[in-house]
Amino acid sequence: MTNNFKRALGEGGFGVVYHGYLNGSQPLAVKVLSESSSQGYKHFKAEVELLLRVHHINLVNLVGYCDERDHLALIYEYMCNGDLKDHLSGKRGGSVLSWTTRLRIAVDAALGEQFSGKIADFGLSRSFQLGDESHVSTVVAGTPGYLDPEYYRTGRLAEISDVYNFGIVLLEIITSQRVIDQTREKPHITEWMGFMLNRGDITRIMDPKLHGDFNSRSVWRAIELAMLCANPSSEKRPNMSQVVIELKECLASENTINSKNQDANSNSSFEMSMSFDTKAVPSAR
Repeated sequence: MTNNFKRALGEGGFGVVYHGYLNGSQPLAVKVLSESSSQGYKHFKAEVELLLRVHHINLVNLVGYCDERDHLALIYEYMCNGDLKDHLSGKRGGSVLSWTTRLRIAVDAALGEQFSGKIADFGLSRSFQLGDESHVSTVVAGTPGYLDPEYYRTGRLAEISDVYNFGIVLLEIITSQRVIDQTREKPHITEWMGFMLNRGDITRIMDPKLHGDFNSRSVWRAIELAMLCANPSSEKRPNMSQVVIELKECLASENTINSKNQDANSNSSFEMSMSFDTKAVPSAR
């Protein structure tokens, strides 16, 4: 299947991910548990149980698994376009993700062939007892920068913690900045964003690779939404239904603007470009 583990795609907390084929034709991603991994058989079993029960168009499919105790592996569909972070960082080269594509990825919430968003890597799942029933739940692993500060402070994990996590990812999508960067005056992305907004330094907020090719209104709505999601206080965060509605409106607005621009360009020889209005700076909320 993996041709003796010839081609490694990457490595994470679980182990190394290899490229492979099913029946010589269907590409696969095979995640093999390494001996040094902190995730043992219990985590492996919990992840399998979760992915066998949960199916969605925006979740990477679990094709199969290997359970031989000493040899544990998870077999997923292969995402040919890699993951979002590689595209945002420019590691994959090629074309830059447009602002419209980024919004669509955010709405979809790894990338498919048409750059539709899919959630991958359920690496930290665990089984636990609650009353008389056994449940499977995603454990917040404490990935630096993504951890809900309220959960970190209280030890209580709730659905609203996912909203915070999503807000951080949305800020990454908007800015292409790293979540934590010690070379910045404000290392964490939320602090950096608030700092930039307060300074009115909007030219450095958006990914410079976009070269201003976006509609400022949809950008500001997305920024304000991301900052609301990443609010330290869970009471001030929107729920995910509200997040989806707002993002869809941003995407619809961007699509409308793009459509009008295309019509204008077809009837005009003038080039059109978009940039921020530096006189109107929304405050981070």
